[in-house]
Amino acid sequence: MTPPPRRRPRFEGLSFNRLIPNLLTLIGLCAGLTAIRFALDGRWEQAAGLIVFAAVIDALDGRIARLLKGESRFGAEFDSLSDFLCFGVAPAFVLYLWTMQEARGIGFIPCLLFAVCCALRLARFNAAIAAPVPPPKPAFAQSFFTGVPAPAGAGLALFPLFASLAFQGWGWETAGAFVRHPAFVAPILIAVSALFVSTLPTWSFKNFKVPKPAVLPLLLGAAGFAALLVAEPWAALAAGGIAYASLLPASLRSYQRLARDAAADAARGGRG
Repeated sequence: MTPPPRRRPRFEGLSFNRLIPNLLTLIGLCAGLTAIRFALDGRWEQAAGLIVFAAVIDALDGRIARLLKGESRFGAEFDSLSDFLCFGVAPAFVLYLWTMQEARGIGFIPCLLFAVCCALRLARFNAAIAAPVPPPKPAFAQSFFTGVPAPAGAGLALFPLFASLAFQGWGWETAGAFVRHPAFVAPILIAVSALFVSTLPTWSFKNFKVPKPAVLPLLLGAAGFAALLVAEPWAALAAGGIAYASLLPASLRSYQRLARDAAADAARGGRG
């Protein structure tokens, strides 16, 4: 009589697929920490590149978590802590060492304000998702963030560094010195800090629908940006920051238009 086949032992624990998003978040956190280390060594290109890499990881981990059904409360909290370091502390630290320390104690104030406002923005987001009964939001509002998200804010704050590295590569020393001056960097840090804690509706691009006539121009524009990113990465990143900033008024107008349409639909439904 043949013995019954041995069963493979089963171990209790989480599926590896559910750990992948947290592993990505961990990689992003390590990138932010390493950016600080490179800033201490004065290696600005590597520091800026690692913060950009952390932003790419941040864009992926949440989507992969939803795809693999690996969303968890731990993952949400871990992601927020990583975002604070990578997009709040690291950019402020890099910019302070890069130029703001030349203004001595006054130069530290915009950097401190930036990091604090990033923490407040993330805390507000966490409080909203942790509420026992989240406040109801209209359907159209699901496509908007409240305030500028942390990775986008970091990109806006690092615009002077991106532009300076691009000008340096082109030999434009005067322009590079201008964008590196604390008097130029400080207002940008203060403005981005205000955007962090503002109630400005900004496109999340998660549920963004592209009109059919705009699909081809969008694809061509994306291809052009990818080519520029390969040829002139710092110029491409600086241009991306300008493009994002220029979209903020359009985002506000879009939100207001959708709100008016929703109010009009509700009024017609009430009369019906």
